[in-house]
Amino acid sequence: MSSNTTACLPPPRTSGSDFARLSRKIADAGLMERRPGYYALRITAVAALYVMGWAAVALVGDSWWTLAVAAFLAVVFGQVALLAHDAAHRQVFRRRRASEVSGRIAGTGIGMGYGWWQDKHTRHHANPNHEELDPDLDPDLLVWSQDQARAAKGLPRLIGRWQAFLFFPLLTLEGFSLHVSSVRALANRSLRHRTLDGALLFVHFAVYVTVLLWLLPPTMAIAFIAVHQALFGVYLGSLFAPNHKGMPILTGQDRPDFLRRQVLTSRNVRGGLFTDIALGGLNHQIEHHLFPSMPSPNLRQARAIVRRHCRELDVDYVETGLLTSYRLALASLHRAGAPLRHARVPA
Repeated sequence: MSSNTTACLPPPRTSGSDFARLSRKIADAGLMERRPGYYALRITAVAALYVMGWAAVALVGDSWWTLAVAAFLAVVFGQVALLAHDAAHRQVFRRRRASEVSGRIAGTGIGMGYGWWQDKHTRHHANPNHEELDPDLDPDLLVWSQDQARAAKGLPRLIGRWQAFLFFPLLTLEGFSLHVSSVRALANRSLRHRTLDGALLFVHFAVYVTVLLWLLPPTMAIAFIAVHQALFGVYLGSLFAPNHKGMPILTGQDRPDFLRRQVLTSRNVRGGLFTDIALGGLNHQIEHHLFPSMPSPNLRQARAIVRRHCRELDVDYVETGLLTSYRLALASLHRAGAPLRHARVPA
């Protein structure tokens, strides 16, 4: 998911050398080196919380307190998704095979088709906030620009008028949407390893439903799934919402050089250790987009180097607090839907 404000971007001042100089500074600081100790600790902690969560479901059993465990597991699933993200970017392992294996294991743990998501996310990184090229700007439910609003039909046309108010309630469907999109992608014959992804998705859903029906009465199992998936969706959406929404949208032939394309369409979120853990390092979105394979614990250090480099180039480096980032995202969604509020929209 991405932004909703269109703006004119300044032309690049050089053809790629600005990023090359920044890249040398980052390499000289040793920030592209792998962090095996950090990831060993993080993977162990998240795996332990995952096991503890399901053990708690078994221990609490036939009690409505199990819905509190569902909320806990929603957060754990979000942390697993962040590990899958880091693995896909080769932040954990340098080699492709190890990255794919670990990413698929993490994806299977939350019911996500790894191949589908990696393809989609790679296209997003190549063209962040480009209205035609970034899949996160597809107007499948929401509209991200006023041009999309004018062309909207069906649900986006109905929802678009008040999408800023509906955004967080709609995030309760994001977890279900992740599963549905993963399954639908299996019909795409160009998807690599789709048979493997399909088998892993089947295993996840079969085990997930079987365990819940074995441990809980049917009504409670359904309530658990609803709470777990809804809060998982809200957490996922809250991880990605601050990053690009409300930042400039590129259209047509808008193709700034790599550094400007990544910096000008991204937003950082200020915060300390808790923010880094909760957002998995995605609060340093500018640094992550410039250096996708940089281990997430190094992003905070890279921030000072990147910010200083952007200041020297007179390139806008946007950083806000978390609540402000959500406010800007919702404001841009509201502006994008303006044409629909001034038009007759059939019920």
